[in-house]
Amino acid sequence: MISEAINNYLSENKLTHFNLKAVFFDMDGVLFDSMIFHAGSWISAMNDINIPFTEHEAYMNEGRTGHSTIDGAFQKVHKRNATDTEKQQIYSSKSKYFETYGASPVMPSAQELLAKIKKQGLEIFLVTGSGQLSLLDSLQIHFPAIFSKERMVTAYDVSQGKPSPEPYLTALHKSGHNRNEVLVVENAPLGVESAHQAGLFTIAVNTGPLPDDVLWHSGADVVLDSVASLFQNWDKLMSTVRE
Repeated sequence: MISEAINNYLSENKLTHFNLKAVFFDMDGVLFDSMIFHAGSWISAMNDINIPFTEHEAYMNEGRTGHSTIDGAFQKVHKRNATDTEKQQIYSSKSKYFETYGASPVMPSAQELLAKIKKQGLEIFLVTGSGQLSLLDSLQIHFPAIFSKERMVTAYDVSQGKPSPEPYLTALHKSGHNRNEVLVVENAPLGVESAHQAGLFTIAVNTGPLPDDVLWHSGADVVLDSVASLFQNWDKLMSTVRE
């Protein structure tokens, strides 16, 4: 499956070979099992201002900047974007709700996977639509000496969040690598779409409640059922890209 996916990617993008040098990771739902907390926080913050918002919507909007998510909810109910003041108030409320859940658990096998990738000499980048400072700070606790500020793209670094390709194109520019030297690990439909539009080989790990078809439809090259599955298949993936 992996070999076929890589060959299809190379053919579709008119590339001759794959020369992996860096891996771009999303954060929520990939490194941290935090999406259920984000969903609950968005639902509570929106309900406070009488805007209906479901868990399904939270997962489908995962990867957007907070302000973009708020604008989408306002358009649905009020047929307008939220004002800057409304966005600040709602996102502040959402962040406070998020903090009440406590620390987000690390996704099973994520630490082992990143340690293996680092040992193999590959560069590791973070590409997230999140601006949740508690999670960004947690990276240094749970993934010490893995991420540096120079290798991060967060909600604070882009004008357009996912599904725009801007976050991944920004990371690609920061890395100095070519498209065929990078692969992406994502879990969200909008994140997959963002990476796909940037022309990057994208592995989706389906750690949420959405069906696999949503990730395939968004442009995933490979869909796995967990980060643990990616860890188990990593050596096979590496041998394939180095053939």
